[in-house]
Amino acid sequence: MDLDSVADELYGLPPERFVEARGRQAAAARQAGERELAGRITALRRPTLSAWASNLLVRSEPDRAAELLRLGESLRRAVQELDRDRMRELGARRNRLVGALSRHVGELSGAAGRPLGETTLREVESTLQAVLADSDAAEQWATGRLARPLTPPVGFTGAAVAGAARRPAPAAAPDEGAGSASGRGDGGVAEPPEPAKRAPKGPRGGRSAAEARRERPGKEQRGRTARKGRGAERRREHARARRDAEAADRLAHELEDELRRAETEREGAGARLKQAKEAAAALATEVAEAQERLRALRERLDEAEAAVDPAGAALETAADLADRFEADS
Repeated sequence: MDLDSVADELYGLPPERFVEARGRQAAAARQAGERELAGRITALRRPTLSAWASNLLVRSEPDRAAELLRLGESLRRAVQELDRDRMRELGARRNRLVGALSRHVGELSGAAGRPLGETTLREVESTLQAVLADSDAAEQWATGRLARPLTPPVGFTGAAVAGAARRPAPAAAPDEGAGSASGRGDGGVAEPPEPAKRAPKGPRGGRSAAEARRERPGKEQRGRTARKGRGAERRREHARARRDAEAADRLAHELEDELRRAETEREGAGARLKQAKEAAAALATEVAEAQERLRALRERLDEAEAAVDPAGAALETAADLADRFEADS
């Protein structure tokens, strides 16, 4: 017995069977003397319905799961490189695939006897978006052992990617008296170069074309630096969002533990209440039987008292006769 095999088995079960099966596996590990393994099995969290449904997709449709993972790798690379054409292409595929897989998960869950509501389906879709956006989330999802739905990082929603793909690339600042580095003005139409005879001369004139070309690498470097800065900010936002998600997950686990303890206490109280009710019913039966015996005894006493009265009268008459007989004698 090892943790991976146990986890694979447990997370393939419907959520309502998870806790009981986990308890059996932990007990078996303890009986085998593997107390550390038993503790790690007990620490496995019962999956929510949406997490179970997401695991069901990974386990039953490995080819479609692999398609989503490949798309996520390509999309993340395009975003990092700010390849807007590629982002537009992959963004369209992303929307189609996430929608199709969300519907398919609903069908799989319904066929397994657990139809999903609207809120649960939204959690499934959020998990799929997170898989596309984050490599760590993708690795976690690919194991088929999710306990909670995943959340995509801040700024990496489908709308954000589509918006970034639609924005034009930043143009270089135009030189004085000349067009932009691409040779186009604000209207996007190529402007003819200035005639050579109009190029300024001397130290007090404007910059020459050669000087502009020498400055172009610096502008490109500044653009790359700006893109790196934006990438660093996105990573910081991602880290903050992940920390928040981890804190929320820890809180959810603590609440789940408290709920489990409360359910155990409730079950114990229910058993004690049942025993008390059974004892009260037995006492009520005994009281009823005692009352019946007391009624029978009272009836017999009344009968005895009724029989005593005639006997006493006869005894008194006999005594009187005896006294008179003695007197006559």
